[in-house]
Amino acid sequence: MSIQGKNYIGFSLSAENPKTFQSYVPATDQFLPETFHTATVDEVNRAMQLAEKAADDYAQVPTAVRADFLIAITEEIMAAGDELLERAHLETGLPLARLQGERARTINQLTQFAELLREGSWIEASIDTAIPDRAPVAKPDIRKMLVPIGPVIVFGSSNFPFAYSVAGVDTGPALAAGNPVIVKAHAAHPGVSDLTAQAIVRAAKRTGMPEGVFSMLFDDGFEVGTALVMHPASKAVGFTGSYKGGMALHKLARERDEPIAVFAEMGSVNPITVLPGYLKNHSVELGKTLAASVSLGAGQFCTNPGLVFVTETEGLSDFENSYKREIIATTSATMLTSGICKNYNKLREEVFKQNEVTELAISDNLSPGENQAQASIARVSGKAFISNPKLHEEVFGPFSLLIVCETTEELLEAISHLPGQLTATLMAEEDEVALHSDITRRLAKISGRFILNGVPTGVEVCPSMHHGGPFPATADARFTSVGRHSILRFVRPQSFQGWPDALLPDELKNSNPLGISRLVNNVFTKDAI
Repeated sequence: MSIQGKNYIGFSLSAENPKTFQSYVPATDQFLPETFHTATVDEVNRAMQLAEKAADDYAQVPTAVRADFLIAITEEIMAAGDELLERAHLETGLPLARLQGERARTINQLTQFAELLREGSWIEASIDTAIPDRAPVAKPDIRKMLVPIGPVIVFGSSNFPFAYSVAGVDTGPALAAGNPVIVKAHAAHPGVSDLTAQAIVRAAKRTGMPEGVFSMLFDDGFEVGTALVMHPASKAVGFTGSYKGGMALHKLARERDEPIAVFAEMGSVNPITVLPGYLKNHSVELGKTLAASVSLGAGQFCTNPGLVFVTETEGLSDFENSYKREIIATTSATMLTSGICKNYNKLREEVFKQNEVTELAISDNLSPGENQAQASIARVSGKAFISNPKLHEEVFGPFSLLIVCETTEELLEAISHLPGQLTATLMAEEDEVALHSDITRRLAKISGRFILNGVPTGVEVCPSMHHGGPFPATADARFTSVGRHSILRFVRPQSFQGWPDALLPDELKNSNPLGISRLVNNVFTKDAI
């Protein structure tokens, strides 16, 4: 494989625009030689026209064949081998071991969607048979299932070049549901996006998918993304990134003649609340655990804990000392881009300037290379935190703020100032959970995933995972971007009334040729009716 640097419009390459940009290597502060062509307005329109044309045909592709397509994507990604990993390492500065794990997660996600398609219950088929002699009004035959919505726009994220990018958590479920996908590649890792796009195109050709089922466009600015969202053929948007970026897309989507949904993950401080009994009994261990979670991946996960709430009780001193030792010993790591690194340092310094904030520790183990992020923690009183909204904001990077409250009542008031989060963690002994039910209820209310005595970093890909949360963590707390239920973002329910069996979709026919589980007259069954 080789980097093409061109836009993938259906199964064809295009490079009409003389405007180009280059891939950046954050560890060396240099650029790679390949050039990537920014998509033109005409190329955006061609990609969308192909997607619109492909939408009807792809929606009719049998689910088993769509499953084969997803498996073919996994095979082509794996066939790219070390070249794909090494390119991702160059463009992101992320360690190869981390990238191997992320690639495996991406393969796992796609495989799970293939299995879901073959199993079939995700369409939520529901059948109410007719009762023509019902009095006083006859009951018609009504059947319902989930159907694709149409072309989906996916924005690749900066911090996950595989799992949240070209073949990631938005593309996988959108394709599984039967929708064409148009990816706006992230400019921070265009090379790995290019190689992944090649894998998807090869898989689409292998399995006979209609041209236009997938396209990928480059841009190092905002013009292409704006044009994609505003195109009348677009039906939904998947985005992972900043609050500012997510809200900009949401505004665009609402200004269209036909507003569309933007499923945006927009950041989270992932608060950790430590109750007194737990702090007393686990002080040293807790410092080690939190330091590892704060600094994991240079703090560039959406689930790194940015705020830690404690009270002035026994064990606090031992915890602080342990926490500081671990942070000081943490090795610095390369951040994704120079811009992200500069912004991390800027935001961290802004926190240090706030009233009553004191720096507790900063890593003194600096690795060689450019754009190195030093893990850092600070301390502030509960009262100062409550009165200063600036301290409630996310600092993207390996930074966390320790909020020391005088009482659990003050702690409750402090966490009551937090908006919606992807996660919230309660560190508590078992008897403390019921004793402080007001704190427990508040944390549950603001979080999509509520964790007891664990850290938020590490998102398991399984049906029970909910990776979303109340606004502003995500645009819509009802949906997850991880796990099988993420497919629900890209479908809509449709009822069929009075249709003869021969004309119904296979999933709703009496013969049930696909063998899927269905709700028939309020009873789940796989048998013919």
